[in-house]
Amino acid sequence: MKEIRHQLIIACVAIIIILGLFFRFANIGKKVYWTDEIYTSVRVSGHTIQEYSQDNFNGGIIQVKALQDYLQPRPQNGLSDTMKALVNKSEHPPLYYLMAHFWVRWFGNTPSVTRSLSALISLLVFPALYWLCQELFESPITGWIAVALIAVSPVHILYAQEARQYSLWTVTILLSCAALCRAMRMKTPGNWGIYAVTLSLALYSHLLSFLVLIAQAIYVAAMNRWRLTQQFKAYLFALTGAIVIFLPWFVLIREVRATGWTSKDIPLWILFKRWMFNLAAVFFDPQISYDKQLFDIRYGMDNGLFGLNYPLTYLVIPILLLVAYAIYFLIRTTPKRVWLFVLILISVTALPLALPDLLGRGQRSTIARYLIPSFLGIQLAVAYLLSVKITPSFAQTRQQKLWQVATVILISLGILSSAVSSQSETWWNKYTNYYDPQVARIINQSPTPLVISSSVVRTTSLSYWLNPEIQLIVIEAPPLPDNLNQFSDVFLFQPTNDLRAELEQQSPYPIKPVYPLGWLWQILSSN
Repeated sequence: MKEIRHQLIIACVAIIIILGLFFRFANIGKKVYWTDEIYTSVRVSGHTIQEYSQDNFNGGIIQVKALQDYLQPRPQNGLSDTMKALVNKSEHPPLYYLMAHFWVRWFGNTPSVTRSLSALISLLVFPALYWLCQELFESPITGWIAVALIAVSPVHILYAQEARQYSLWTVTILLSCAALCRAMRMKTPGNWGIYAVTLSLALYSHLLSFLVLIAQAIYVAAMNRWRLTQQFKAYLFALTGAIVIFLPWFVLIREVRATGWTSKDIPLWILFKRWMFNLAAVFFDPQISYDKQLFDIRYGMDNGLFGLNYPLTYLVIPILLLVAYAIYFLIRTTPKRVWLFVLILISVTALPLALPDLLGRGQRSTIARYLIPSFLGIQLAVAYLLSVKITPSFAQTRQQKLWQVATVILISLGILSSAVSSQSETWWNKYTNYYDPQVARIINQSPTPLVISSSVVRTTSLSYWLNPEIQLIVIEAPPLPDNLNQFSDVFLFQPTNDLRAELEQQSPYPIKPVYPLGWLWQILSSN
């Protein structure tokens, strides 16, 4: 009977993995190709953001197609140009971007093609997570449950469909964690060497890997009772090797700090709500029950976020309780080497982001992608809890059947979230570009519109939704062009506050709001 149950679980997990594969590639080019993804395309094509802005930020009329063609890889721009663009913005390590450089040269630079690299990389998460579970729990069932959870995890699927480095980062985090556990168990130079390589890959994927590095260092030190044992010396040697491998890029890092909206002060109650939203999205994405006006980053408002009139909001509470109980259960029932590893991974990678937000205010810890290491630790704890509760050694009890039902519900919530998200044209992870589809629909209804903007990057993101014949102008300050009357409608999209205020106060052309949530105004004729 035990073997039959084991085979049944594996069969169910196989079906869930197939669904996870489908959700990672379904409608992969449909969602908004947002600002950060434009940055990816600019750098991969061998341009700096400064070059891209200067070439298109001249007050002249730009065609939609011209903006997008600029992002295509050019024969004269080789790998060295991509490296120069990355060095110019050195807080983004080069591993993903170098891979993407070759990918778009071979297959093209459309949103769906560029994103497909991330989707393919995300498939490596499955074996990497299973390996880590084997090292920690020595239980195939725990590994399969963990893979099932991450296969349909809404937040992991969202970032698997984004032309950014987060799928690669997830894989390298898991590999470095598994390699560390194996090295501590096997105690051979070869395994410590594998750990050094995987940790360096994580560092070359994302600078927040330094938080993973710190978490791993604390874990090894604690397991060795803060003494310089032979194992701790071997770890320090491997750590030194990883840092030496990363050193060529480390010396290029000029400045890394929270800028723009990540350091913007927000009310504490919104901070807590976003924490709950992100934690819930690991298993169930609450946005599937909300209308389009979910939130507006600029104004710091959360329209409908966890609103009491949305029934699915109340599913967040049992998910939070499940996570809390899973951590408690892990601590009570596993050896120190297991629970301490998971607990440190969850806390050490999240607290350095959360504490500054609490003490000095900001919203770094509300950015879900920054919390991927912590999310992985949470999923490990929940996977262990479920695997223990649903696989009894003897006859099933009523409690065990209830846990099996709970597991089915939890995974079903992930499937439901991913199914709804896969059909959507925008989602919460598009942030400032969340409303671009609606903005584009308004503009496309005009016979001969002109779009004036202060941001060439955000205009490029919008351009993927605009009719190809629409004309654009990017300016930083007045005066406006003299020929506005030849257009049926003149729209002002994503202007700076200074430009909008100056137009409202001094321009002969009055402006009126058209869709403020999407930062769209209309400039009226002076006649």
